[in-house]
Amino acid sequence: MELTSFPALNASLNATTSVLLVSGWVLIKKNRREAHRWTMVAAFLCSALFLACYLYYHFHVGSVRFQKTGWIRPVYFTILLTHTILAVLVLPVILRTLYLAAKERFEEHRRAARWAFPIWLYVSLTGVTVYWMLYRL
Repeated sequence: MELTSFPALNASLNATTSVLLVSGWVLIKKNRREAHRWTMVAAFLCSALFLACYLYYHFHVGSVRFQKTGWIRPVYFTILLTHTILAVLVLPVILRTLYLAAKERFEEHRRAARWAFPIWLYVSLTGVTVYWMLYRL
């Protein structure tokens, strides 16, 4: 696979994660626990694959500079900053949430998921936004 394909792949993995997260949320609201479980495992695997691809790409390419000027520049860096900080902070929360579910500690899982879900969804969606602004704008 060519290195130039990785940014689009990474955005696709983030978009897929977003769809899986929302699907998982809908499934649990409908009390479809087994479908919710597998959907959330798939979301986690998509995020893990994203992280591996992201690290591989940036190990080989380095940093990619945002070239646009004007009002879009501070917008981009605000999105990038919040995305990056929350991506680092949410990982332990996601892992804890998955752990609690695996141990069938569902009340604690539910409380952790109230934090993990919106932050993870934000990180996934802003990942797609960063890609779009950096490579497609």
